Parts: sequence; structure tokens; C-alpha cells
Amino acid sequence: MITKITNAKLITNEIVSNKNLYIEDDTIASVTEENLPYDVCIDGAGLYVSPGFIDIHTHGAGGYDFADGSVEDVLKAASTHAKYGTTTIFPTCTSSSTEDICCFIRNVKDAMLQNAPGRPFIAGSHLEGPYFSFSMSGAQNPDYIKRPIPEEYETFIAIGEGTVKRISFAPELPGTDALMDALNANNIVAAFGHTEGIYEELKPAIDKGCHLATHLYSGMNTVTRRNLYRKLGAVETTFLEDTITAEVIADGEHLPPELLRMIYKIKGPDKICLITDSMRGAATSDGPSVLGPKHDGMSCTIKNGVAWLDDMSAFAGSVATADRLVRVMYKSGIPLNDCIKMMCETPAKTMHLTDRGQIAPGYKADLVFFDEDIHVHRVIVQGMEIN
Repeated sequence: MITKITNAKLITNEIVSNKNLYIEDDTIASVTEENLPYDVCIDGAGLYVSPGFIDIHTHGAGGYDFADGSVEDVLKAASTHAKYGTTTIFPTCTSSSTEDICCFIRNVKDAMLQNAPGRPFIAGSHLEGPYFSFSMSGAQNPDYIKRPIPEEYETFIAIGEGTVKRISFAPELPGTDALMDALNANNIVAAFGHTEGIYEELKPAIDKGCHLATHLYSGMNTVTRRNLYRKLGAVETTFLEDTITAEVIADGEHLPPELLRMIYKIKGPDKICLITDSMRGAATSDGPSVLGPKHDGMSCTIKNGVAWLDDMSAFAGSVATADRLVRVMYKSGIPLNDCIKMMCETPAKTMHLTDRGQIAPGYKADLVFFDEDIHVHRVIVQGMEIN
């Protein structure tokens, strides 16, 4: 079936209003000024149409955490995000017990079997921990923070059967060199985060291919001193090393607009991934909540558009959906096409997705229709409107 989308402002590398978008089944067939044959026509009504949003770091939404313990939890959290434009998602697990992480991996793997047109595409799992610096644990459960244990992470990788796509860890910990070897051998994206490592401690992992910074500024150190000598922290290392792509929680709470603009100025849209880092409270109301598995997570409170640990010592993830990230960046003064690149194309390239993240022939027909205020009007996944 051929679907034509007309009268829309298409966001490619630029914003164009004089072209039609043609979809054949689940794939973009053409972007052209020509009037080609079609079966169904969608009037874009002057709305923007961008590639589907790609969230590479999220823990849940709609009252569900991806690690709550069932496939249904994974599907419901992903479906909540889809209503706000996220068409591709990488469910993320916080530092938890070995048993809970294994359960999470199995559930994401099983949920991926239900990927289909009209449903958010679950692209694989992300383990945020448990191999972190205790002093930088933030809202991660300190009971499970540890150094890398080969028998454990090899089990995670084996259970995933290719569906574990990323592991975030602190490179300064003993054992991370072997962990990097295991990640490289299994084509798993390596990311540094929740780290107090200095440049000299991070560089060996970077040289081995650790090119992603987990939520820049959150859970990482800045310039510090070792024996009175100033040393670059993880933040400055991210800025210095051109190979590193930075995750940015652009919810308007974790980082102020001027800091978002500075990150954009230094790294540019090709090296920034906008992420929600959302917990179960995304798309819900204020009140008490839990970060991580309901039975064993960190108690927190949602207030004023963000989640806090109960003692107010740290943020406990965001309650943002992807449309909010684009809105915040756009209102911070960043060009809309670059905001979309950071929400779509750069995350796709970072996670080695070759058929998503752009409006171009041959790419999956994942599309978001939204207005000037970045309010989502409709979402299409693989050629079918979400149900």
C-alpha cells in the first residue's frame, strides 16, 4: 500500500514545505515535489513531520518501570512513550540484584518478539550499572553497586542472546578492561557514567571504543585535584574527546537552558543524544513513586516536573517524554532541525540503527506530527498509526 503525506513541513537536514512524502508499506519510498500514485492520503495540515523520536535511555513511564518484572510492564511503558512521539526505545535497568537484571533482560527480549507496525519498536536493553563508583551512585541503589564481575556480565550477555545493546559503567574500576573486551566482542555499546574517573583513567576505555557519556553532568565529576594537580573529570573529558557522544537530559530541570546551549555549542548536534532518563512517573501526576523495580527500587517523590529521592539529595530520573526534550531545546534557542537530529539521527547512529532516525528513502516509516509548540498530534510506526 502507498501512503502519501502532503501539506506538511518535513524535517530532514532542513525544513521543507513543498514536498510530498510517500510510504510503501512500512518504509519511506520517496520525498519529492512530484505527485505520484497513492492509495491513501494524509493531510499534514501544516504540521511539522519529523522522524520518530529515538530514546536510548529510559526506565519507564505511565506508572510502569521496565524492570518491574513482566513483559507487560515493558510493553505498557513503551506504549506510553509512543504517544509522545517515541517510536524506537531502549528500555533501561538501574543497578539491581543479579536476579532482577536477568529478569529484565529476558522480559525485554520477549517484548521485542512483539515488535510490529503501529507499536513502538523495542530495540534492545541498556544496563545502567551495576558497575559504578559508589560515591557517584546518585539515585542508583547503593546496595548493588560493585566492580565488574566477569561471570555476572557474561551471564547478562548470554541471556540476552544479542538483545543487550549497551552497558554503562565507571571505567576507573578494576576489571573494566576485560569488560570492554567482552562488550566489543559482542557488539555492545560501551558508555561511561556514574564515574569519578579522571581523564587518565577514562582514556584507556575511550581508546577501546567507549564513546558514549551517560547523561552528561549527572553522576560524573568535573575538574578535580589529585595531589594538588588539577585533572580533567568525566565532563571535561567528554568535551575534549571528539569521538565521544554526550547524552543530555533536556527536561529543563537537570540542566538549565544556558548549560544546554553551551553543550550544543561545544559538541554540536552530531555528538548529542537527547534522552528522557525517565522513570515510571513520566506521563503521570505528582506524588510518591519508586525508581527501579517496584519491589526493590528507590523510594522517591515526583514534584515540579522531576523526580527526587525522598531526602532530596539527588534527582531520581526525569518524568519527561521525548516531546518535552525537543520543546526545551527549541525554546533554549537551538534550531529545530538540530533539535530533531539530536532526538533522532544521532541516537540512531550511536546505537548502530541503520534504518531509523531520518526521513529518507529506504528508512522505516517512523514519523511524528507536531505543532509549533512541539505538541504531538499523531505518531506513525513502520507505516501504521499507533494504536
